[in-house]
Amino acid sequence: MGRIKKHQPVKLIIGFIFKEEGILNKAKDILITRFGAIDYENKTLDFTHTNYYESEFGSDLKRTFFSFKKLFPPENLPEIKIATNIIEKRLSRGGKRMINVDPGYIDMAKLILASTKDYKHRIYLNKGIYAEITLFYQNNTFAPWEWTYPDYKSAGYIETFNQIRKTYAEQLKDK
Repeated sequence: MGRIKKHQPVKLIIGFIFKEEGILNKAKDILITRFGAIDYENKTLDFTHTNYYESEFGSDLKRTFFSFKKLFPPENLPEIKIATNIIEKRLSRGGKRMINVDPGYIDMAKLILASTKDYKHRIYLNKGIYAEITLFYQNNTFAPWEWTYPDYKSAGYIETFNQIRKTYAEQLKDK
């Protein structure tokens, strides 16, 4: 019989898809107030992997990721996803979202994303929220699954997550 133990805290990441920098800055301010200081922010990238969001947000969309200095228990992911959905709604205009705010976390073995949608590769957590193992860590880098979103498979995203994981590993050493 295995010994039950508490999971170590994980590194909160949040991905954004948006058109207007001003909306991103408003979301950033709200998130800092809620989750504390940001310790990583990648440069803004063009979001060209799908046109899924164009009908809602328009064209020429951007993508960026933040990670937060404070580590958190992984079981908090449903509450964080609910909070980010509230932020999306708060920043909406005319009933349309202006920004997509997607939380997840990195631990030493994987990148998990939260979702409100069920699918064959997602696990129900709580409060209507599912978890997806989007990337796994192997051979000193993150790697995709067959279901991983195309943008998360890209070299730029993988490098971002490797950098965040490196910071996370240092934080764990300091504990």
